[in-house]
Amino acid sequence: MTRQYFGTDGIRGRVGQTPITPDFILKLGWAAGKVFARQGKKRILIGKDTRLSGYMLESALEAGLSSAGVDVYLLGPMPTPGIAYLTQTFHADAGIVISASHNPFEDNGIKFFSATGEKLPDETELEIESWLEQPLETAAPAQLGKARRIADAAGRYIEFCKNTLPFSASLKGLKLVVDCAHGATYHIAPDVFEELGAEVDVIGAKPDGLNINKGFGSTKPLALQARVLEVGADLGVAFDGDGDRLVMVTSTGRLVDGDELLYILARHMKEKGELQGGVVGTLMTNLGIELAFQELDIPFARAKVGDRYVMAELQERGWLLGGEGSGHLICRHVQSTGDGIVAALQVLQALNESGRRLEGWLQSINKMPQALVNVKTSAKKDALLRHPQILAKVEEVEARLDGRGRVLLRPSGTEPLLRVMVEGDKEEEVQALAEEIAALVAEIAG
Repeated sequence: MTRQYFGTDGIRGRVGQTPITPDFILKLGWAAGKVFARQGKKRILIGKDTRLSGYMLESALEAGLSSAGVDVYLLGPMPTPGIAYLTQTFHADAGIVISASHNPFEDNGIKFFSATGEKLPDETELEIESWLEQPLETAAPAQLGKARRIADAAGRYIEFCKNTLPFSASLKGLKLVVDCAHGATYHIAPDVFEELGAEVDVIGAKPDGLNINKGFGSTKPLALQARVLEVGADLGVAFDGDGDRLVMVTSTGRLVDGDELLYILARHMKEKGELQGGVVGTLMTNLGIELAFQELDIPFARAKVGDRYVMAELQERGWLLGGEGSGHLICRHVQSTGDGIVAALQVLQALNESGRRLEGWLQSINKMPQALVNVKTSAKKDALLRHPQILAKVEEVEARLDGRGRVLLRPSGTEPLLRVMVEGDKEEEVQALAEEIAALVAEIAG
């Protein structure tokens, strides 16, 4: 079966438009509740990011779950990985996140975690979708679910983050700029780094419901780069709106993306003898990173884009470390899902233990120029990928690259976009080729 509503990262869209409407989300809560209740599971956690629409969707989910006879625990604003962690510690049967991650505030979405703090398998998402087709029947009055709010959720997650490092670990002497994207990490990340001893300068930590990801965060790193230089910080870290992505900035203002951070973590773990197997990246991982892993004799595998697919590949191979250039980094030895704060702590610990500055780790990486052009489209993206003219154009561009690069077209799983990526050894050439393909896609998509 094909999933109708679930994408690569849950259900996402513009607030007020199907499926992100109160009536649909209420029905979704009921459908999810029926699936979990049928399995004898009747305790579900709900957390959200800082979008204004989160209040509305939280209430709708709560009503839907309660009508299915499921008890609800409300966490308030929490990073996505924090909800994954608390789902486990509360021995809940599932966790629900209300967030559209790095998208603007006008969007929102719903994603689920299993009792083990991992994304739901496709089979469970399909079962939830099947219940959406059934009429909503409320449980008997005596069987309705209850709701309670967890007041100390943030404190519990802060302690978890700190405990992913050895007890003796310290960030004393480190001057750090922390960019919270006006998102879910605003009341958590600064405390984590301060309690570990760092001197912390905070930006992007004044959410008003409308400014999430606006001018700040991992997708808008210019503010962090400027602030690091302005205050003379040793490092900068930026998260996205729901806290599962990380990028960093060196003392000289150089941006360090997820690919490079993954290399640092893998190399350090290998040097310590703690890297189990190899590393999983995605189809978008820069070829220069793959070559750098080859130099270290570290096995490398590519998964489809999306942290759920990286996790699935890690589980299948029994490996521990994977991630994406966007900053989703999965460290399975310390967390069950991608976690921006935990990943940042792992990188900082690698710097402390190795005695190398962040810039020093990057000298061994020769990234290939990579151009990415997003094409907005309302057309069916899979049909565009099979269109004869587009296929012929891709073949033509690959012939022009003549083995010096590659072309990748992929539909976004979270936005109405088709992403065109060209990678090669000449920056101006790959940019021009990516725009050439994108122009044809846009013309055909209408």
